[in-house]
Amino acid sequence: MKAKILPVSLVLIVGAIGFMIGRNSGSRSETPPATSGGSSSRNLSAGSGSIESSASVAKRSSGGSGSRGVMEKKSTSSSSPLTRLAEMKNVVDPLDRTRQWLQFVDSLGENEFESVVAAFREDGIPEGRMGDYSMLLTAWAKLNPLAAMDYASKNIKNPFAGQTILAAWAGYDPNSAISWAKANHKGDDANPWMVGVIKGIAFQDRELASSLLVEMPRSVERGQALDGLLPSLLQQGIDKTRDWVNSLTDDALRDGAVTRVANQTMEKDPLGTADWLIANPTETSGRMVDDALYAMTKKDEQAAMDYYSKLPAGDARSNSLRGIINATATEDPQRAVALMDAHSSDVTNRVVEQFVWHSFQSNPQLAVANIGRLTDVQSRDRMYSRTIDYWLNNDPQAAIAWVNNNNLPANVSENVNRSIQNLQQQKKN
Repeated sequence: MKAKILPVSLVLIVGAIGFMIGRNSGSRSETPPATSGGSSSRNLSAGSGSIESSASVAKRSSGGSGSRGVMEKKSTSSSSPLTRLAEMKNVVDPLDRTRQWLQFVDSLGENEFESVVAAFREDGIPEGRMGDYSMLLTAWAKLNPLAAMDYASKNIKNPFAGQTILAAWAGYDPNSAISWAKANHKGDDANPWMVGVIKGIAFQDRELASSLLVEMPRSVERGQALDGLLPSLLQQGIDKTRDWVNSLTDDALRDGAVTRVANQTMEKDPLGTADWLIANPTETSGRMVDDALYAMTKKDEQAAMDYYSKLPAGDARSNSLRGIINATATEDPQRAVALMDAHSSDVTNRVVEQFVWHSFQSNPQLAVANIGRLTDVQSRDRMYSRTIDYWLNNDPQAAIAWVNNNNLPANVSENVNRSIQNLQQQKKN
């Protein structure tokens, strides 16, 4: 798989965000660590009023009043921030816009952010400006996270803003960010604010981020938090990441982690991924073994066949064959059929279904002809109806010719004949 090259503008935006965070955080050596292990944050007062202003923390870390720290930002232009914001909408060149945006955000004073954020959001935010939006929220979080979170929680339903602010806040003052997140969530369901916190501390305190994650109940938010932690885990190496996943005691969380880690390692290490999935079965690991063998087949078909052949009879062996069949069917459907014939004892209904979907585009006649291999009658008839209807819509002449020359189950024939009649009626109209 070819690596994706990020657009220059996106690289600059990401780099600019890093520059803003580094500039405004100041020297970490001047600020004592906010946590020492994974438990200190739990001893904080739950009320947001008891949190020391993070702007004060950021100001201390910026080097005091002698330098232009985060609390010393002043607008350097005679134009108002909203006027400059409007002017930048007309900047077409992405490099110029990024440079000007960085200068603009860096020049905003603490009391100017709310009006700028509101104006920025007023007409909607196109996907290409999300980096600018993230930079703006991050800069506000470095100056006054309490004001930024107050605005976001009251005015913005989309969780992106709050999570971005909390991630920046947690990056330099995790205790206060955690305390705010806990104090501003009610009920026993997952705390959506904790997603941003975990993303913000994932690289600097992996243990604390992990402990916060496992405290979350099963939910979409926990999955998002896991996505935020995963890059930090993978930075340790694949083996340590897999060890972390295996240590999880919550089955649902472990299952989600297995899926995400396997997806990340599939292309680079298909054999190791297959071994890990088979050795650590979960609810979804079986279905992912075929993905690992698919990737293995694309790299070296013989190696994939050797791997499959050494497995004992059972689900892992059938899942492995499915991956090989899927990869082969996309390139050579006839060879895939030959493999199913040669290894019929490992051909399950799911192997057949996957063969049909992977071969249908290149050889619909061969794909449909093999639906009869399905042993489950309902699955077989449903597959016939779906594939033939699709074929009729794309190549009606070939589909009708095949139907007229092959015996189909009675109920399938009725459905197909109705589809043909409807198609012919549409042509008349």
